[in-house]
Amino acid sequence: MTAEHQAPSTHSAVLSANAQAARTWGAGGEKYDEISRGIADAIEHAVDALDPQPGERVLDVATGTGWAARSTAARGAIVTGVDLGAEVIEAARQLSAGIDFRIGDAEALPFPDRHFDAVISTFGVMFARDPEAVAAELARVVRPGGRISLANWANEGSVHEMFKLIGSHKPAGQNPAPSPFEWGKAARVLELLGGHFDVEFEVGTSFFRPESAEHAWATFSTGFGPVVTLLDVLDEEKAAALEADFIAFHETARTNSGIVVHRPYVIAKATRVSESKRAS
Repeated sequence: MTAEHQAPSTHSAVLSANAQAARTWGAGGEKYDEISRGIADAIEHAVDALDPQPGERVLDVATGTGWAARSTAARGAIVTGVDLGAEVIEAARQLSAGIDFRIGDAEALPFPDRHFDAVISTFGVMFARDPEAVAAELARVVRPGGRISLANWANEGSVHEMFKLIGSHKPAGQNPAPSPFEWGKAARVLELLGGHFDVEFEVGTSFFRPESAEHAWATFSTGFGPVVTLLDVLDEEKAAALEADFIAFHETARTNSGIVVHRPYVIAKATRVSESKRAS
């Protein structure tokens, strides 16, 4: 007989090792919703892949301001959204009705075993510090026969290149988490999930169409936590250099119809397998 997982108390909703990540991902607050607006096409693809049904209990992990949660709820599901960042969770509550939003850590989800029919995460769990812990938690909270849909940015795609650019401006000595873009590799996802899920993959491309490269900077510098918090520690000269590089990066995507950044992604679409079936 195995012991049921006990949900952590409210004061420990975020693991101490992830306290800085919580500050980073919460920093955009309500303005993070504009970041999600820019990837709404990919979020809808992930929701379609999950295929939520009316009355199903669905968890949105790393919900941000709740874009995927709202789309899932619109299809009749009973949705809970969790995120490390207190500020984005507060914004999600203001933007949404009928969804249970709470602070929570993907590495220690505050829910009983087999509690959900389905779980979705759109460009969220890929940024966790401990991928193995995330994979174990996904397997734990989804019932046998339940489903997950994870949208992850492709390895070596344009978003990966943007993160390399941002990272080149970080002060020396920061300890990075494992590359989130490993989640964009099918082999790595199978390593993480294959022991508990039957996994399929779908690919897609999100199209980011800012009004201008300067508008892209305005959106990210105020709404995207990793950029917001980086600007907090850069002096004026270094902040200006980051801005110039970010704008130049987006200018390379200029077409006759304006800036169009092609952002490839991979969706891991999986079904939870019972332990007895996997063992056989």
